Amino acid sequence: MSSSANQLAKQVVQQPAGRALFLKAFVGLYLRDLRVLSRELIPFVLRVGMQPLLFLFVFTSVMPHMSGGNPMAASAGPAFGTVLLPGLMAVAIMFSGIAAVALPLSNEFGITREIDDRVMCPVPIWAVALEKVCFSAMQSIVGAFLVIPMAILIPATPVYPHVQNWFLFILVLVLSSLLAGALGLAIGSTVNPKQIGLVFSIVVVPITFLGCVYYPWAYLEKIRWLQIVVLFNPIVYISEGLRAAVTPGVHHMPVWAILLALTFFLALLGRFGIRGFLHRVIS
Repeated sequence: MSSSANQLAKQVVQQPAGRALFLKAFVGLYLRDLRVLSRELIPFVLRVGMQPLLFLFVFTSVMPHMSGGNPMAASAGPAFGTVLLPGLMAVAIMFSGIAAVALPLSNEFGITREIDDRVMCPVPIWAVALEKVCFSAMQSIVGAFLVIPMAILIPATPVYPHVQNWFLFILVLVLSSLLAGALGLAIGSTVNPKQIGLVFSIVVVPITFLGCVYYPWAYLEKIRWLQIVVLFNPIVYISEGLRAAVTPGVHHMPVWAILLALTFFLALLGRFGIRGFLHRVIS
């Protein structure tokens, strides 16, 4: 799609009838993706739920039963399950968001250039990228909610979320899900499709393990340099935000700092991802 066609789409959107057409086309793209996802519902549930399922089973069910003979299991009791719940929700959000955007883009930007079919819609090109982020956010929210029944049913001692502030919970969940989609857009629009698997190995997995998923950020105070370094990791704020909303009794960052960081990283990665998407499409 040429830049002149994109400029024409922008002019159409500025008209009242054009705004209605824009909304209709945007919803159409969203419903198309939803239709495709409904045909792959089981693979989606397995992709989102397998890792939290295994972590909960091993660390909160198997290891507590081994605590008499395995000293490593001493820290894997109910308290650890409470710490783990929001962290695993963060993992589900992040992996769902990245997989829902980066992996499809690696195919759409491939030899077949399937992305050209999408950008023929009567909307600006940036709207196509925005739809991908919004659709991935929906998948991330579903993935986060799938973790909750697992945390209730699997651990030796069930872990129940205690949401005292529903507004904070919804706000953190939405910002985190959009942030995960923006990160997936940034990765998918800048990384060579042949190297997308390598990115998961050297970028996604490390930032997950260093994202305060399995421990609160405050527990890193004895390793001060690491506590400062991980502040550049957006997953830290997703984990801490969900910890503040779902398990407020566990140590967490100040809420204002969490919301500020989530907004900052969303704006940064969103801008970077959309610019990369435009560059890859308009070429």
